[in-house]
Amino acid sequence: MSHEIKSAPVLWTGDHYNEGIGRDDIFDKLREECGVFGVFGHPDAAGLSYYGLHALQHRGEESAGICTADSKDSGKFNYYRGMGLVKEVFTKDQLELLSGDRSIGHVRYSTAGESRLSNAQPLIFRYRDGDLAVATNGNIVNAPEIRRELEMSGSIFQTSSDTEVIAHLIARSSKDFVTAAKEALQRIVGGFAFLIMTNDKLLVASDPHGLRPLAMGRLGDSYVFSSETCAFETIGAEYVRDVQPGELLILDDSGLQIERYATIERRATCAMEYIYFARPDSDINGINIHSARKRMGQQLAIESFMDADIVTGVPDSSISAAIGYAEQTGIPYELGLIKNKYTGRTFIQPSQELREKGVKMKLSAVRKVVEGKRVVMIDDSIVRGTTSRRIVNLLREAGATEVHVRITSPPFKNPCYYGIDTPDRKELIASYRTIEEIRKEINADSLAFLSDNGFVDSVGGNEGAYNRGMCLACFDNDYPTPVNEESEKSCSC
Repeated sequence: MSHEIKSAPVLWTGDHYNEGIGRDDIFDKLREECGVFGVFGHPDAAGLSYYGLHALQHRGEESAGICTADSKDSGKFNYYRGMGLVKEVFTKDQLELLSGDRSIGHVRYSTAGESRLSNAQPLIFRYRDGDLAVATNGNIVNAPEIRRELEMSGSIFQTSSDTEVIAHLIARSSKDFVTAAKEALQRIVGGFAFLIMTNDKLLVASDPHGLRPLAMGRLGDSYVFSSETCAFETIGAEYVRDVQPGELLILDDSGLQIERYATIERRATCAMEYIYFARPDSDINGINIHSARKRMGQQLAIESFMDADIVTGVPDSSISAAIGYAEQTGIPYELGLIKNKYTGRTFIQPSQELREKGVKMKLSAVRKVVEGKRVVMIDDSIVRGTTSRRIVNLLREAGATEVHVRITSPPFKNPCYYGIDTPDRKELIASYRTIEEIRKEINADSLAFLSDNGFVDSVGGNEGAYNRGMCLACFDNDYPTPVNEESEKSCSC
């Protein structure tokens, strides 16, 4: 297999584009995952993918790529990948080179596999039956074992991304493409949403637990697929349904065929999608993210009311919950914290002193709003504790007389193995400190987390999140697949 196929040029900016600048040293928030977007049967597949990926930009800012297949030219592949934001990678001229009526696209945040161009997706290969492109959101837990097995039998890997494993499994099979893909999907364990394209087919697959979100839409006679439904609104597509766990969708010139490669063992959509990752205007499993976060804030107010003068949320993911908390308590909601959106990806922190000052470049307290006030600060999670401490101190420096922290999730105690970049267990402050100890560490006047049951009820509404199926392993250590502490907490993306 090789990357050397006729294609649009690959944008080269160096293997270590993000060394020292891509990681956010100031905050210890959980890292966004990746986003995938696919189109089948539209003459402007590349243009739709560009706008779709732009809507998914929050899921990955390190690299972006689009691969198209042109049915008018024997399914010829054209692709373009680069390091940076979607708008930085693609120009009008570059998009015009990506002719075709089907495409898969990707935005990446790497958590394992170096931040370099060779790992940017979609990954492109040539094998005996033609060309193959793969884009993934998630993580293959058993990829290291499969990779070692394949290398021992002669496979030569071109990247350090575990997404490449599935391409090798497909290429080594003597069976037809769809059967080979099914068997490859049956071998891998983890949380993933795959878009796999050949010269004449597009395959769409979700892991047997539905850990990573993936939705299907329609735009006229064409099909579109996205990690989040917000991208459908951007391109004017109509949401059809979520891709079900263990489902395999096969699209070719004969239309759409729906099969299964695995049964649903235990539905377990990632809880952090509802809490933090997904955009507020997205829906997952029929649940609107903004509404769910508002209910989290309302439930948090019921469980942990604090008499105060104002409520404020840490932008952006906690704003909806802060509004819910304010509505439930009757305490005014105020914009006490402002986020500067233009420093995150390229701001360099050459020293600890500048890193500490840098927090004020990324987040500012509005002095005229918080000065002399008792503030309830709503946030979505506490990971290491450093972020919360810095924000609490920002509010105090701006004149807040009291800062009470309320978190719209249960304590984050366990690492994720399904595509979220989390620290090791020993670095998760809630895994080894009591709530009172965490309160002291972050310099808050009080601290409370949403209960497990309160979170479940808030997300699922009347039905409850367990009925809908969620992975809460980061809170309760109940992983839906076998994992061990040595497993890669990495992202296939």
